[in-house]
Amino acid sequence: MTYLTEKQRDVLDFIRRRIAASGVAPTLQEIADAFGFSSTASAQKHVGLLERKGYLRREKHQKRGLVLPGVGRLGAVAGNLPLLGVVAAGSPIESIPDEESITVPPDMLGDDPGYALRVRGDSMVEEGIQDGDIVIVRRAGTAADADMVVALVGGEVTLKRVYRESGGRLRLQPSNAALPPLVVPADQIQVQGIVVGLLRRY
Repeated sequence: MTYLTEKQRDVLDFIRRRIAASGVAPTLQEIADAFGFSSTASAQKHVGLLERKGYLRREKHQKRGLVLPGVGRLGAVAGNLPLLGVVAAGSPIESIPDEESITVPPDMLGDDPGYALRVRGDSMVEEGIQDGDIVIVRRAGTAADADMVVALVGGEVTLKRVYRESGGRLRLQPSNAALPPLVVPADQIQVQGIVVGLLRRY
């Protein structure tokens, strides 16, 4: 899934909650009011970006025409994913299974819905991912450059963006300018999944 800014993520979460609660999407005016935007133009800008990034689609000539891809106008039943433990958004730490489960929006569930991990650390803050957030992970053994991955490094798990380097190495890049990347031989890294969603409780 394409990267979202924190504000875009907040607007998307607001739309999801309104659809889940009432079965209909909010209007642009309701979005503007909820976020203190001075006009609906700001709401329109965020909605347009979410649509271009594939998180929303709009039904033409409908005042409440915002639709979540793969979800009907009246919403759909949320599902559960196993919460397998904690993943470091800093130095690698062990991921410890705790047999919890969490309820996630239906648009985050696919044919292989994967699992969830709680984030610890601040190395991904520039992606809008904060300590205590929950990431939704699709199981995968490989990843493309710039994918955000859950990777096993030396028996410990970390959350980073992955890039291929010369000499058969991989760079695990944090999204925090204050922190250095982790560069290791490719055979010392095992990609366990690709991050496809983020949940946050307030």
